[in-house]
Amino acid sequence: MNAKNGNHPQICRQDIGDAEIPYLLYEGEGPPLIFLHATGFQPWLWHPLARELAGAYRVVAPSFCNHRESDPENGGLSWATLAEDTIRLCDALQLTRPFLVGHSMGATVHMIANAFYGLQAAGMVLIEPILLPREFYLGHRRVDEHPLAARAIKRTNFWRDRDEAVAYLHSRALFQGWDGEMLELYINHGMTGGENGGLRLVCSPRQEAALFMGGRQFDPWPHLPKVSCPVLIVEGEKSENGGFIDLDRIQSLIPNCERRLVKDAGHLIPMERPREVTLLIREFFSAPRLEEKEPVSRSICRQHSQDESHDFAARKARAGRGSGRAGSNL
Repeated sequence: MNAKNGNHPQICRQDIGDAEIPYLLYEGEGPPLIFLHATGFQPWLWHPLARELAGAYRVVAPSFCNHRESDPENGGLSWATLAEDTIRLCDALQLTRPFLVGHSMGATVHMIANAFYGLQAAGMVLIEPILLPREFYLGHRRVDEHPLAARAIKRTNFWRDRDEAVAYLHSRALFQGWDGEMLELYINHGMTGGENGGLRLVCSPRQEAALFMGGRQFDPWPHLPKVSCPVLIVEGEKSENGGFIDLDRIQSLIPNCERRLVKDAGHLIPMERPREVTLLIREFFSAPRLEEKEPVSRSICRQHSQDESHDFAARKARAGRGSGRAGSNL
C-alpha cells in the first residue's frame, strides 16, 4: 500500500547482498528514524508509534525474523550480524545519521551497530535492552540452558482459527496489559495461515529461539563506553527481566545516558504503553542536546584511520557472519 500522510506504510524489500530485508516505510520530510523490534515480533507493532512520528521523520521499520536461515542448536543468528545488516540497510537506503529506537533485542542490536561497527546516530532510545550476565557469553550452552530461548522454543504455535487465537492471547499473562490495537496488529501480522489450515506464528518458536541464542555470540558489555550518541533507556516498572538484566550497570557504562521508568509496564512497554513511549521518543529526540553540532558525512559509518585496529572489515570478521539467505514476508 502507499503511504498517505504517514498513516499507512509502504511494504518494501531491500537486497543487501547476501540477504533481503523486508521493511515498512513511512515517508516524511525529516531525518531518518529506524525502529527495530524485539525477538519474535514483527515491525507492524511499531505502527501506532510510527504513524504519529511520520512526517517529522522518515521512518523505517525492518523485519529481522526470517531474512536469514539459522539453527538454535548451532549458535543461532548473531546479533552482531543483525547490527551489520542494519548498517547495510542504511547504506542501501541512504539513511544518514539516523535516530534509532529499539526494543529488547532491537535495542541491543542498535547499540552494537553504533558502538562496535561505528554507525553514526543522532540519538538512541533503547527500550529494555537485553544484555545478559557476562558468563552467558562464555562457552557453549544448549537451548534449554538459555533463560529466554528455552521459553521461546516451547511457545504455542497453532490455533484452529482466529477466535481460538484471540481467546488464547487473552488467557496469557504476557498479553494481559497490551493495548487493544497492538493485540489486533499482533494477530493480523504476527500470525499467518498454516499449510494444513489454522494459524501459526510468522516468527516460529524455533526461529525465535535461534535469535535468542544468537545474542550469545557477541558480548556487548565491553563496547558500551564506545556509544557515541545520547541515549535514553526506557524500563518497565514491572518487567520480568529485572532479575537478570542489570540496567543500572548498562546506564553507568554508556557515556551520555538518561533513563525513564514507565509505571505499571512490563518488558513489552511499546505494546502496553504505545502513547507514552511515543511521547518519550518525541521529547528525547527533539531536545536541544541532540541538535547536530558537526557536519554530516555522506557515509553512515564512522570513518576509521588506516592504522586503527578496529576498522569495519576487522570488526565484521571478529563478530562473525550470519547464516545464509532465507525468505521473509511482512
